[in-house]
Amino acid sequence: MIDVFDIMGPIMVGPSSSHTAGAVRIGRMARALLGEKPVKAGIGLHGSFAGTGVGHGTDKALVAGLLGMKPDDLNIPNSFAAAARQGLNFTFQEVDLRDAHPNSVLLELEGVSGKRMQVQACSTGGGRIQVNRIAGVDVNFTGDYHTLIIHNKDDRGHVGEVTYTLAQAKVNVANMSLSRSNRGGSAMMVIETDDPIPKPLLDYFQQLPGILQVTYYKKED
Repeated sequence: MIDVFDIMGPIMVGPSSSHTAGAVRIGRMARALLGEKPVKAGIGLHGSFAGTGVGHGTDKALVAGLLGMKPDDLNIPNSFAAAARQGLNFTFQEVDLRDAHPNSVLLELEGVSGKRMQVQACSTGGGRIQVNRIAGVDVNFTGDYHTLIIHNKDDRGHVGEVTYTLAQAKVNVANMSLSRSNRGGSAMMVIETDDPIPKPLLDYFQQLPGILQVTYYKKED
């Protein structure tokens, strides 16, 4: 079924849904995953993002998203000046990402507390995005759902504990994927949910033995 979004595209500041609106959403997603205001950003542009991104405003759009702007914000073309005012230092470079979508970017962020996050994502058209890697680990989610990302030690019981707790809290799981670096090393759960996850639940997960880091993305309205 084709919906109105597929026909008309997103409400946005142009000129391109993939190079501009999608880039803003990638920046906003990376900011949300960092969980705090970014103060430094290394931005690696791949493929057509590198080749034609400046002409389409991709560079300004990514910075706008990192500042928290939405795709329809009229200040997107002025994001570099806004970044200077808000204390966000950023650099751009071209990168070659293996087997990546042409509209891809690698973001290396540092937040106000010193927290660091590396995110690789792509814009797939019509303003839609896909997150491909976090901290060097392959993932696959779009931001169309509330998304819980848990880094944990590769031990028994973590997946069961998390999913049981979500079920007890009546949080419905829409999609879930698991990955690990190697047996007995570190692992990652990516759990997309229909319902928002309450902060006390996120705090509970962070305190569980063997949980290394909890990252949460709350879907935009």
